[in-house]
Amino acid sequence: MTLYVVPNVENNTIMRKKITLAILCWLSSVLAVYSAFAGPSIIGVRVGDYPGYTRLVFDLDGQVDHKVSIRLNPPRLIVDLPRAVWKPRPQKLPSGRLIKGYRFGHLDNSTSRIVVDLGRPCALRRTFQIMPKAGRPHRLIVEIDTAAKQSALENQGGVIRQRRDKRLASKNNRDSLENRKLYENKRKKPLIIIDPGHGGVDPGARGRSGIWEKNIVLKQALILREKIISTGRYRVLLTRTKDVFLSLKKRIQIAHSLKADLFLSIHADSIERETVRGASVYTLSEKASDRQASILADRENKSDIIAGIDLSDTSKSVARILIDLSQRLTKNESISFAEMLVEEFRGRIPLLRKNRRFAGFVVLKAAGVPSVLIEMGYLSNREDERLLRSPRYQKEFAGAVLQAIERYFALRKEQYSP
Repeated sequence: MTLYVVPNVENNTIMRKKITLAILCWLSSVLAVYSAFAGPSIIGVRVGDYPGYTRLVFDLDGQVDHKVSIRLNPPRLIVDLPRAVWKPRPQKLPSGRLIKGYRFGHLDNSTSRIVVDLGRPCALRRTFQIMPKAGRPHRLIVEIDTAAKQSALENQGGVIRQRRDKRLASKNNRDSLENRKLYENKRKKPLIIIDPGHGGVDPGARGRSGIWEKNIVLKQALILREKIISTGRYRVLLTRTKDVFLSLKKRIQIAHSLKADLFLSIHADSIERETVRGASVYTLSEKASDRQASILADRENKSDIIAGIDLSDTSKSVARILIDLSQRLTKNESISFAEMLVEEFRGRIPLLRKNRRFAGFVVLKAAGVPSVLIEMGYLSNREDERLLRSPRYQKEFAGAVLQAIERYFALRKEQYSP
């Protein structure tokens, strides 16, 4: 006997409705969770001058936790928020105002920073938020006291430095412990640290098409890392793998604390003369090889100020690092690798006429670590920018760097034998 099941149309309809309702409930719960964790959006910014104070108004799409502080040298206001999206178009501020300009970027995976340049030292007056009303968005208000006495400013600066030093000391201790665990007893393979310049709130140079240096060099660093790792002969670490800010001090501490065998800092410059193009390689020297090298080093060394971090009071540990730089061996090793690198570039990578340069780059000051800074080319030159954005050229560039690395460590293989 054959049994035929006749579908109940009414029951099927009810079942479909139940399934649809369940899916909608699930989607709404997912969206609710996503909304809870999604970062805020900054949708507008305004500046107003009043007797005795200046007001900054940030329009947001919701209430946010925030930290506001004033730095004195150079004068600037710092606003830290949960990782946010910046939507306002850049605007040119009228001259003569206290506020000269502002920048936005990401410090790390969870924090965004707004840096406001001030025309003179000031004190923080107050900060508060206003809930949405009459069609207006949520607003974060920051007021700057323009009539504060010098004694109050100095006291405020001292408190900020104490908080920063305490925070850095705690973080550095944690980093040191993690680094020792990761790299203890692993000296069989040379450790190469690749340092993509800039990042986050510090975008670096801007290309003719609008692309930022921080994105170009990060892409190149990731390609180079894979190229080097594929040989199986080296360990590779990037100072940053995302669009986050990293201080110059932190970059050299990473290389120094891990006892890196080679440190490669990657950049892409921009210059007023649009016809200038080609790669160049820098090594450390307190006396620059030429005026352009001096200007470039000065600009790169100000990256920490751009992000709102004041490193004017150098710690004792960093002072010791700088003293150790007098070691002739490290300097000679850096020069040796730089010359190999230029040789590998020749015929494969367009080179600047003066392609071997030296200047006082802070990022090259990791004690005992051979270090070079590679300027891949000029984003201000149309042809250089086109090449730097080309996947084929990026692979060619990585291949040339790898060849120099192979030559360099082939002469030092006895140091890394088991």
